Amino acid sequence: MSDDDRPPRSVKSPRDREANRFGRRVQRYAQVGAGVGGIAARAAGARLFGLDQVDGRTARELKAALGGLKGPIMKVAQMIATVPEMVPAEFASELSELQSAAPPMGWPFVKRRMRAELGPNWEKRFGSFERDAAAAASLGQVHRATSLQDEALAVKLQYPDMQSAVDADLKQLSLIFSIHRRMDRAIDTSEIHAEIGERLREELDYLREAAHMRLYANIFSDDSRIAVPRVFEELTTKRLLTMSWLAGEPILSFREHPLEERNSIAETMFAAWWMPFSRYGVIHGDPHLGNYSVRSDLGINLLDYGCIRIFPPSFVAGVVELYRALETDDRDRAAAAYENWGFRNLSAELIDTLNVWARFIYAPMLDDRVRSVADGIKPGEYGRKEAFGVHKRLRELGPVTPPREFVFMDRAAIGLGSVFLHLGAELNFHRLFNETIEAFDAGKLDKRQSAALKKAEVPLAA
Repeated sequence: MSDDDRPPRSVKSPRDREANRFGRRVQRYAQVGAGVGGIAARAAGARLFGLDQVDGRTARELKAALGGLKGPIMKVAQMIATVPEMVPAEFASELSELQSAAPPMGWPFVKRRMRAELGPNWEKRFGSFERDAAAAASLGQVHRATSLQDEALAVKLQYPDMQSAVDADLKQLSLIFSIHRRMDRAIDTSEIHAEIGERLREELDYLREAAHMRLYANIFSDDSRIAVPRVFEELTTKRLLTMSWLAGEPILSFREHPLEERNSIAETMFAAWWMPFSRYGVIHGDPHLGNYSVRSDLGINLLDYGCIRIFPPSFVAGVVELYRALETDDRDRAAAAYENWGFRNLSAELIDTLNVWARFIYAPMLDDRVRSVADGIKPGEYGRKEAFGVHKRLRELGPVTPPREFVFMDRAAIGLGSVFLHLGAELNFHRLFNETIEAFDAGKLDKRQSAALKKAEVPLAA
């Protein structure tokens, strides 16, 4: 008997469903604990006894343990790998490769899940559907397909029990952060944990991701350089997202192309990130290189909209204000920007320390000349020296509680800078940035953002 011929399962009571979810969470705790516990203990012990460099073997073991675990724990590991000085360099190098480490689910799983989302005759709603996944990531996998009108499609299917995995993994992350706070008082991670949890839960909702795609399609409707997949609403549910397939090549395959072409790609990437932020208060918050591809005309395809961060206009205003403060070396103006974001108890020393990191982030935009984003710095080392110095000083001045918005703001900024480094691009970032913030007005941004979110039907709360 095939899966499609089996009778429907009996309806379970809410108590039964909750018991099942609790059982899956317990199983998840065991999986994560067994695979990672011993490795993490050795790493923590090394740090505790003053051994700053954890060996490469331990890092490889951790990647292997996490690579077999689909879900948010792997996505958090990828995220941590992009933040300078959060983990040793060996760990960052290994964890950054996790995006391609998730093995896809097999055809029996795909049939069951597609039937659950679109009904028993789901295959008849496609012209074709490839059995083997084209890509597998932390929360789901993508299959190539065609529509009944022979349009190329990308079908993104969420792995089973992801809600339970999120609940379990966020519990584990809370424990990790609480231990971190006891061992290292430089930064209070409570807001970081809250932000990661909120964004991860949003990523489980593919209807929200579809709304994000509509939002970005509207934002870039007049910019032919940037393509956004079209959502096929009739083939999309909360756990299934069907969109147009955008053909392109990986960004890294252009590293040996002429500088003029690499600069063109980098300038488009700059617009794809900074323009939505400065004019609409939103960013594409996942900087992994697999989330972009390059077309034959050197335009880019902007992919994967699960991690979109929407900022209040006051936060965007603070970003512009801090830039102006650094530009004029005005400490009081910088302090006002930090206070506007929610920093408290700002001494002159603390402001100067925060400005070290801010000057690193803003450095290319403050320098009015054609340059690389960070001359002479390798992609894997981008920001590590600055982060180490700031972290060391915050241990003496802290703890500091960064506003939650900084988690994905910093992550995306570092990721974008890494793209420029990989491409070896040389641009006048000062000119490009000032074009995006020219005549900035928080009140106009507020109205523009509200209208754009309403038009795209983006839910305002998870």
